[in-house]
Amino acid sequence: MPNLKFGVFMAPVHEPGRKPSVLLERDLELVEHLDRLDFDEAWFGEHHSAGSEIFASPEILIAAAAQRTRRIKLGTGVTSIAYHNPLWVADRIVMLDHLTRGRTLFGVGPGSLPTDSAMIGLTPTDTRELLEENLDIILRLFAGESVTAKTRTHELVDARLQMLPYSDPLFDITVAAVASPTGARLAGRYGLGLLSIGATISQDGFDALAHHWNVVEERAEASGATVDRSTWRLASPFHIAETVDQAYREVEHGIEHWFGYFQKVAAFPQMAVSGDNIKEMIDFINESGAGVIGTPEHARAQVQRLVDQSDGGFGTLLLMASDWADPQATKRSFELFATDVAPHFQGQAAPTLDAARRASEVREGLAQAQLAAVAHMTDKYEAEKSR
Repeated sequence: MPNLKFGVFMAPVHEPGRKPSVLLERDLELVEHLDRLDFDEAWFGEHHSAGSEIFASPEILIAAAAQRTRRIKLGTGVTSIAYHNPLWVADRIVMLDHLTRGRTLFGVGPGSLPTDSAMIGLTPTDTRELLEENLDIILRLFAGESVTAKTRTHELVDARLQMLPYSDPLFDITVAAVASPTGARLAGRYGLGLLSIGATISQDGFDALAHHWNVVEERAEASGATVDRSTWRLASPFHIAETVDQAYREVEHGIEHWFGYFQKVAAFPQMAVSGDNIKEMIDFINESGAGVIGTPEHARAQVQRLVDQSDGGFGTLLLMASDWADPQATKRSFELFATDVAPHFQGQAAPTLDAARRASEVREGLAQAQLAAVAHMTDKYEAEKSR
């Protein structure tokens, strides 16, 4: 399997009642930290209700983050294209592609919160149907076509983009999927990437991992498209520390809100978490395989488990950003992941481990040679003094 890439998926899930400007600044500072740690990608969500997922525009976050970072790629995770005029979506993404000099990633989906779509008169069924219609239009615009089309929400008349993308031939485009085959079907049909969000949270989502990619390949073959597992991204929650006890103490900061949001606030049953107290919540994450609260060793085992369950591998693992721990502990968790987990899946750990092992195997003999050399030069010096 090719070396894995790693990134972060930022919905985000912040506790309501706190100052949004401070939270947004903290999120951008985290992306700067990840850039310094050599993470590959950061993805920003789009939500408009429920009080916790406060990114209204992933495109704006990308523009801000791009000014603070050097190499990390920045993605819309996702643009809810059912909510928008497809012409303006395509236009904004191409502009971002130029502003970031090719660091923009374009993720699409129908929108996950029914409280969002209800405010503009759309049902969850509507948004999934519009996802397919609008994606087709957007891809035609990216290809330089002139598009005349009418959906239930917008009409385009000889619409076309005034700029071509900066990326050659095009930036990465990925379709979100949770449990249903909707996203996987579209990814295969158009030869796009797949973003499996919450794939590890429920047992159904985890069990569907290999099936998701099977759907992608089946639809690609039927439509004559080409797909590659390197464009498949999974999202999973992690918090790690030097010891298990420390990791458990740190997530007491905010894990209850995260669970409460998905249990009692967000109408998003695909994120089926369970637990009535902190201990049960931690146990659910670890024992169900949803993610990891523990040490780098536990995180390495979880990454390998996901690789095995995918039945052939995937391209990128995105760590779900959360407020489980306070900002400093969260940054330290990502640092431990970058130094103690990622290298084992990127071909970077084995060479230094092998070098240390080889040096250890010959240490005794070489140490004796070093001592002999010192003794030899000492004797030589003493001989020179006596002349």
